Amino acid sequence: MKSFAGRLGWMVCLCLMLAQGAAAQETSARWSEADANAWYARQPWLVGANFLPSTTINELEMWQPDTFDAPTIDRELGWAEGIGMNTMRVFLHNLLWEQDPAGFKKRMDVFLTIAAKHHIRPVFVLFDSCWDPNPKLGPQHPPIPGVHNSGWVQAPGNDILRDPAQYPRLEKYVKGVVGAFANDDRVLAWDLWNEPDNGNDSSYGKNEGHTKEQLVRALLPQVFAWARSAHPRQPLTSGIWQGDWSSLDKMSLMSQVQIEQSDVISFHNYGWPEDFEAHVKMLEQFHRPLICTEYMARGAGSTFDTILPIAKEHHVAAINWGLVVGKSQTNLPWDSWQRPYVNIQPTIWFHDVFYADGRPYRQHEADLIRQLTGRP
Repeated sequence: MKSFAGRLGWMVCLCLMLAQGAAAQETSARWSEADANAWYARQPWLVGANFLPSTTINELEMWQPDTFDAPTIDRELGWAEGIGMNTMRVFLHNLLWEQDPAGFKKRMDVFLTIAAKHHIRPVFVLFDSCWDPNPKLGPQHPPIPGVHNSGWVQAPGNDILRDPAQYPRLEKYVKGVVGAFANDDRVLAWDLWNEPDNGNDSSYGKNEGHTKEQLVRALLPQVFAWARSAHPRQPLTSGIWQGDWSSLDKMSLMSQVQIEQSDVISFHNYGWPEDFEAHVKMLEQFHRPLICTEYMARGAGSTFDTILPIAKEHHVAAINWGLVVGKSQTNLPWDSWQRPYVNIQPTIWFHDVFYADGRPYRQHEADLIRQLTGRP
């Protein structure tokens, strides 16, 4: 028999899903296939990176007023422009909105002005289920030596996710941020939730509650409804990243929600080129634009050399993880959580494109990206 807490969790989920159905009828509809494909036809081939300035450890440090580093952002986006990148995937956080909505919007506008200067249009990510489930505003801890992405934080945190009474805070954040930039052509798209069913088994798994996936799955359609109520001119998406994609029926319940709610289909793939292409072909069944919002893990077999030509052939947007090596330490592999790279360094960088001084990690990769994007 389920515990009282377990039954209560399911009752909360059910109530949320019923509320979502009613709310969805009051918001804009999901884009049609024709509208989504017409939007994509107006875009160049989209190539970019997941961007965090090298001087910051996570999305809070990137955006908080004391650590917002416009000169570094300008410099590093310039390097991206130089090799032909035209988009960046950039994470936001609900606590930043609660801290200072006007200031947060102002810094987002500064970022967009810098990005536009470099002919880069970002995809903004609103929520994220990866890494530390207990985010806190203020100074962030320094990087843990030898550990990949040791300071990244989830949004929303565990305390808010498990308390539906606090969901109106999330609603204000979504409507406020999307509404502020809903008609801003400098914004490419909105990625509403990164890896919503990630349990962080290899890092913070022991700190994750067993009902997290159900709570997020019940909340995600509501997040789409909140965003649509702001009537954005940009498409909405949430990327699938695991499981069987051969048909909608075989997908996980979370992936089904993501596919059925997204205007354009986004996904993650860190596999070998054969695996990448197989998953692209599976997703082509939905007849919508495809955006790979995470790829390129050299040590796992996903490289620019092998993946980018396939993405271009299938007209799939390609956004790799990491631009400049820095405090996030994502040049280190995932297994650094089990064995930190303190006394030895990995044979090859896992993620990232540039050293902190702007030199490409591999000149051949920079030349390839420039060639495939047609950058002079």
